[in-house]
Amino acid sequence: MTLSDAPSVKSPAMSATSKDQPLIDDTRLLGRLLGDVLREQEGPDVFDVVEHVRQASVRFNRDGDETAREEMAAILDGLSLETAHTVVRAFSFFLHLANIAEDQHHIRRNRDHAIAHSAPREGSLAHALERLDEAEVTGDMLKDCIARMLVSPVLTAHPTEVQRKSILSLQRKIARLLDLPDRTRLTPDETEDAGDDLEAAILTLWKTRLLRPHRLAVIDEVKNVISYFVDTFFSQLPVLYTRLETLLRRRHPSRDWVLPPFFRIGSWVGGDRDGNPFVTAPILREAVRMQSVAVLSHYLTEIHELGAELPLSQLLVTVTPELAALAERSPDQSPHRVDEPYRRAMIGIYARLAATLRALDERDPLRHAVGVADPYPASADFVADLRILAASLSAHGGAKLTARRLKRLVISADVFGFHMAPIDLRQNSVVHERTVAELLAAAGVEADYRALDEESRIALLARELESPRPLYSPHLSYSDETGGELAIFHAARDIQRTYGGAAIVNCIISMTNDVSDLLEQALILKETGLMRPGARPGLDLNIIPLFETIDDLRRGPDIMDRLFSLPVYRALVASRRDEQEVMLGYSDSNKDGGFLTSGWELYRAEIGLTEVFTRHRVRLRLFHGRGGSVGRGGGPSYQAILAQPTGAVSGQIRITEQGEVIASKYGSPDVGRRNLEVLAAATLEVSLVDLENKVEPDGTFHEAMARLSDLAYKAYRDTVYETPGFNDYFRQSTPISEISDLNIGSRPASRKKSTRIEDLRAIPWVFSWAQCRLMLPGWFGFGSAVEGWLRDNPDGLSLLRRMHRDWPFFRTLLSNMDMVLSKTDLAIAERYAGLVQDRDLAARIFGRISAEWHLTRRHLLAITGQSGFLADNPLLARSLRTRFPYLDPLNHLQVALLRRYRAGESDDRLKRGIHLTINGVAAGLRNSG
Repeated sequence: MTLSDAPSVKSPAMSATSKDQPLIDDTRLLGRLLGDVLREQEGPDVFDVVEHVRQASVRFNRDGDETAREEMAAILDGLSLETAHTVVRAFSFFLHLANIAEDQHHIRRNRDHAIAHSAPREGSLAHALERLDEAEVTGDMLKDCIARMLVSPVLTAHPTEVQRKSILSLQRKIARLLDLPDRTRLTPDETEDAGDDLEAAILTLWKTRLLRPHRLAVIDEVKNVISYFVDTFFSQLPVLYTRLETLLRRRHPSRDWVLPPFFRIGSWVGGDRDGNPFVTAPILREAVRMQSVAVLSHYLTEIHELGAELPLSQLLVTVTPELAALAERSPDQSPHRVDEPYRRAMIGIYARLAATLRALDERDPLRHAVGVADPYPASADFVADLRILAASLSAHGGAKLTARRLKRLVISADVFGFHMAPIDLRQNSVVHERTVAELLAAAGVEADYRALDEESRIALLARELESPRPLYSPHLSYSDETGGELAIFHAARDIQRTYGGAAIVNCIISMTNDVSDLLEQALILKETGLMRPGARPGLDLNIIPLFETIDDLRRGPDIMDRLFSLPVYRALVASRRDEQEVMLGYSDSNKDGGFLTSGWELYRAEIGLTEVFTRHRVRLRLFHGRGGSVGRGGGPSYQAILAQPTGAVSGQIRITEQGEVIASKYGSPDVGRRNLEVLAAATLEVSLVDLENKVEPDGTFHEAMARLSDLAYKAYRDTVYETPGFNDYFRQSTPISEISDLNIGSRPASRKKSTRIEDLRAIPWVFSWAQCRLMLPGWFGFGSAVEGWLRDNPDGLSLLRRMHRDWPFFRTLLSNMDMVLSKTDLAIAERYAGLVQDRDLAARIFGRISAEWHLTRRHLLAITGQSGFLADNPLLARSLRTRFPYLDPLNHLQVALLRRYRAGESDDRLKRGIHLTINGVAAGLRNSG
C-alpha cells in the first residue's frame, strides 16, 4: 500500500475547488485504510454492516431519503452489543481521522498562501502590522505597547477532552505521515515505506482502547500539559518571537527591537482547587517540580546540540573576554577541546544546568556532565551566559551562527525560566470565607465572622491587614479544610523562594460577589507570609476576582471601585506596579443567563471596569475564562479579541484554553504556532486601533443590545429555571449522568452533591446538550429576543443589520451562533426527547425548544442576509456535511443504549458502549464542551 494509491470513495460526495481537492483525497485515503483495517481485523460481515449503515446515512444526509434513515435504524437496532461496539468505534475513528485530514489541510493552505501570495493572511502578525500602518500607528507607539504587553493562554484541566493521550499521540503520528509528501520529495521506496507506516499507525489506532479505565489523577493532567510544551511551545514560541522581531525591524529599522518575554503560557493544572479536593499542597509542589524537570531537560538537550554545532577553533576565530572567561570556568579539561572556547563554555553551562536540575528537582540528566559545577542561582544567570555566547559570536563575524538554535534558546530561557509555566492558584470564595472565619475565631478576634454584615467584615479585615500581629499559630489545631488552604499558600511561598517569583504569580477567587472576598484572600496571604503589612505593604501574588454569574458581572465594576477606595487594598495594588487583573467567567454566566445576555453582560462589565480602573489610575488586565464551545464563550480567538470594547485589552490579555481545544490548537507545532500568532496579532491590533468608537458614537447599538439582552434573559430563565420539570427533562433527554461517569478529568461534575442545574458545572451542562445535538446553551433566547424587539420596533430589522455589519461584537456573537446552529439536528434531538418518561413533559418542553430554534434561525438569517447556516464559511459547511453521516449512527446507537441501560439492563458493555458513543460524538463535533 502506498500514499499515492488512488483511493476509492469512503466519504460523502463533496464539491470542492481544486485547492480543497487534497483534503478530499486525504479524507478518502484515511477512510479507505480504516476500512481495510476493519475488514482484515473484524471480518467481512462486520465490514458489510458498517458499510451498509454508512451508505444509508449518506443517502439520507445527501438526499433527505427517509427510507434510508429507516434502513439505517433497522440495521443498528438489530446489532448485538459486541457488533454495536465495533460499529461505534469504526464511525468514531473515521471522525478522528477526518479531523486529522482537516488540520493538515489548514496547515497546507497556510503554507501555500505564504508561498503564493505577497499579501499576508488575516490573523498573522504581518497582517496586524499592516493594519497598524493603515491606522498611522507610529513605531514609538508600537514599541511602548510591546514593552508592557502580556499575551498569556492558560491551559486548564477542565474535563472536556475525552481522548486518551495514547490516542492523541497516534493521531499526531498519522498527521506527520500525512504531511510528509507535502514537505518532502519522496522516492518510490520512501513513498511505499510511508504508506506502510500509515497503514500500521491506523491499525495500531484500531487496536488501542478509546476509553480510560480509571479517572485521571491530577498528576496525569500535569503530564498531559507538559507534553504540549515539549511538542509545541518549547520550539514554536521562540520562532514566533523571532518572526515578530524580523517584521518590526523591516518596518522600523531605526529602532532597536529586543522583545521582552511578553508571551507566557500559564497553567491551572496542579493549582486549581475550586471543587477539586485532589489538588493539595504536595500535588502543587510535585506539579512545579515536574514542570521544572521538563524545561531544564529541554535546555540540557539544546545545549548539547549547540555544542555539536559550534566546534569553532580559537586558531580561526576571536572571542570576547567574557566568552574566554566563561570557557576558563568550564570543568572541561579535555586536551582535544583546548582551542574550542565555545564548546568548553557550553560544557560548563551544561554542567551548571545539570547541577541546577539536581539542586531544584533532585534529578540527574540523561547525559551526565563532564565535571562538577555550581548550580545557577536563577534562570537570569543562565540567560546571561547564553548572551555571552551570542555577543561573542556577533562581535567577531559569527552573527549568522546565533540566528537559530542559540537565539531561540535565549528566548526560551527568558520565557520559561526554570519553572516552565506559572501555575495559577484558584479557590471558591466560600472556602476562603470559612478559612478566615476559623482563623479569626481561633485567635480570639471574632467568634462568628460569617454572621457579620459586609460593612463589618470590610472594617475587620482592613484592620487585620494593617496589623503586624498574625492570626495563624503552628501551635493551634485547625480543620482539615483550613489546614489544607494554609498548606497550599505555604507551599506557594516555598516554591517562589526555590524557583523564583514567576513560578506562582496569581491566586484567583471563584464566585467573587463582594469586596470582602478579595480582602479575605489578602488576609490568607498575610498569614502565610505572602503579604507583608506596614507603611509600604508588599504582596507576592496577584489577587484576582472571578466574576461568574450575571449578577456578579453587573456588580463587578462597583466592587472594584469600592475596593480601590480602601487605602489598605490600594496600597497592595501599588506594590504590584499599579496593575490589577480581573477574570470574567463565560461558562457560568452563560448557564446563569443564557448566550445573548452572558455575552452582553461580559461586554458591559469590561466597559465599566475600564472606566473604574482609569479613574483610580490602575492598569486593568482582563483574564477571559472561555471554554471550547460557544456555550462556554468559545469561538475563533482572533474575532473574539478584536470584538473587545475600547481600552479593555491595552496590550495585556489572558485567556483560558480548555479541554479538547488544547489538543486541537496546540497538538501539532504548525497549528500551535499559528494559534499563538493569532493571539499576538489580535492583541496588538485591538490595543492600538480603536474599533469601538468608529462604529457607534451615539449609543444606539448599545441601547438596542441592552433591550435584546433583557428579552433573551427572560426567555432563557423562564424556560431553564422557571419551567416545572425542565431539570427532569434535561437529565433524562441528555447523557448527563453517563458523562459524569466518564474518566475524563480529576474534578467532579458538580460543585455540590445535588441534581440542581444551579449546582452543576458549566462543562457537563454544555457537553450534554452537545451530545443530543441541541447545543441549547449556544443560541437559546435569541429568537424570542429579536421577535420581541421587532414587535416594539417594527422597522428595527435595518438597525440589527447595521449592527451586524458595523459592530465587531455583534457580528462575532452572531457568527458564533451561526456555527453552533449548523451543528444542531432537531430530528436527532427529538429521539433523545423520547428518553423522557413523562411524555407530556417531553412534548411540552421539546416543543418550546423547537419553536425557539425555528424562531432563532429565521431571525439570524434575516439579520445576516444569508440563505442558510455557514453561507460565509463554505469550508466548515463542507466539513459538517462530511461528518453528519458518521455522527447520525453514533447518536442513534447512543439513544438505543441509553434506553436499555436506564431500563435496568445489567451489562457493563452497555455503559461502555454509551461512553464510546460519547467519545465519537465529541470527536465529530470537535468543540463540544
